[in-house]
Amino acid sequence: MKTHKLIYLIALTLAVFPLAGCHKGLQKTTPLPGWAQKPPGNDDGLKPLDSGLKTSDTSAIGKDGLVPMGDKDLHNWKPSADQPFKGDTVYFEFDKATIKSSETHKLDSIASRMKGLQGKALRIEGHCDERGTEEYNRSLGDRRALALREYLVRAGIDYQMIDTISYGEDRPLNPGHNEAAWSKNRRGEFVVIEPPR
Repeated sequence: MKTHKLIYLIALTLAVFPLAGCHKGLQKTTPLPGWAQKPPGNDDGLKPLDSGLKTSDTSAIGKDGLVPMGDKDLHNWKPSADQPFKGDTVYFEFDKATIKSSETHKLDSIASRMKGLQGKALRIEGHCDERGTEEYNRSLGDRRALALREYLVRAGIDYQMIDTISYGEDRPLNPGHNEAAWSKNRRGEFVVIEPPR
């Protein structure tokens, strides 16, 4: 009798498993080193990132529309004394790395002004609010920084001159624990950097 019940449970499990299916994996994950991930296009009802945007250097876009990471080592570059993009912080929705259409004018302005900064590069910092694990927020901050980087590359900025870093939840702009604070902490910031002297 026990054997009969065991066989029945195994058969039931095997019958139900295909119906449950498997998780298809993360839709928005940090890309492998060497390539920036193309941000998802229409998951927020916004137009896809590449619609309407033209890059002057189409060789900067690799296979499948991906933007390559630069060969230049910008990690040792230091913040410049002049920070013209301090007021151009881009804000994100909760748990999203998609650029809101209301924020694109800031990026367009940064792209046009960045072209005049010779010998300097740009570091994009991705930030999150305190909700979520530290690891998840570090990854989300990375995806936000990469989405901003891709927008600027497609707007004509040299991909080799943009560095990204994620601070996750480590550097909140507002230390509060409510939506008003969290909405200010879900952001991307832009720091002009230059070679160390």
